[in-house]
Amino acid sequence: MNTHTQTNIHAPRWALLLLALGLVVVWLGTAAGSQGWQAWWSAGADTVSRQIVWEIRLPRSLGAWLGGALLGLAGAVAQGLFRNPLADPYLLGSASGASLGVGVYLSLWGGSAWAVNAWLGLGLTGAAFVGAVLAVVLTLVLARGVQQTLRLLLAGVVVGVVLGAVTSLVSLLQPQVLQAMQGFMLGSTAFVSWSACATMAAVLALCLVLAWIFARVLDALSLGEATAQSLGVPLPLTSMVMVGVISLATGAAVAHIGLVAFVGLAAPHLVRSLVRCTHAWRLPLSALMGGALLVLADVMARVVLAPQELPVGVLTAVLGGGYLLWLMRKRVG
Repeated sequence: MNTHTQTNIHAPRWALLLLALGLVVVWLGTAAGSQGWQAWWSAGADTVSRQIVWEIRLPRSLGAWLGGALLGLAGAVAQGLFRNPLADPYLLGSASGASLGVGVYLSLWGGSAWAVNAWLGLGLTGAAFVGAVLAVVLTLVLARGVQQTLRLLLAGVVVGVVLGAVTSLVSLLQPQVLQAMQGFMLGSTAFVSWSACATMAAVLALCLVLAWIFARVLDALSLGEATAQSLGVPLPLTSMVMVGVISLATGAAVAHIGLVAFVGLAAPHLVRSLVRCTHAWRLPLSALMGGALLVLADVMARVVLAPQELPVGVLTAVLGGGYLLWLMRKRVG
């Protein structure tokens, strides 16, 4: 048995385990919360309970899993492409671009109730996605393409800072949008519908296929760009496709669940700490881990202070930051 096979020997078991964990947590998310268990057990006989379970709770939990899977996959691709364990899905400025898109949209509509409710349709969702994509395009323009990953990384940081400042300026000029933006900035799965789940599922499938096709290239990149070029790796094409995967996955997730922190950063770290595997398995495992983490955080956000809910982004930031601090202390020790 060669080294490549040995590194992947336990990966299928972890994939099945994480998939089963995700299904269990999605079920818990469907039944958790205020009057959730009552609605679940009476869903077969009560029409109202059936609507609560199938039209509100199940798409919310499934959407949280899909959003977390998109962020986990994007984080794993970003860390493989930039060869940096601190890389996350928002590295190319997509988070700041999405925030600016939402801020501009709300300022145009005055933060009205109609504008906020439009999150269920194409309003805030479309504005966030367009903002995220345009921010990545701006990053690519400033970096003059994807040939140099260091320049791309620095351009993403600059775009994120500048667009964040513009978002703050929009909020100051239109203070009525602050409250409406709060749900998006802190992350929320409350607005996820079946159509949103279908969109995120389609994007996740496409991004998984593209990332898996270039998984061996990411393995070669882990040895350095010079070594990868000597092996005949098409770096410009690979970088362009991987940047597209990061942008599409992050934009789709952010547009539907808002800015959820640390899931895309912590999920690949957890996978690496549990199993040694190549990117062919690390990418789907990170997606499964990200989905399970976000659904679990969403369940905790609903039950910790029930009947009130914590913003899921706040909970993931606290838990993810604590985990990374523990991991850093463990490695230093």
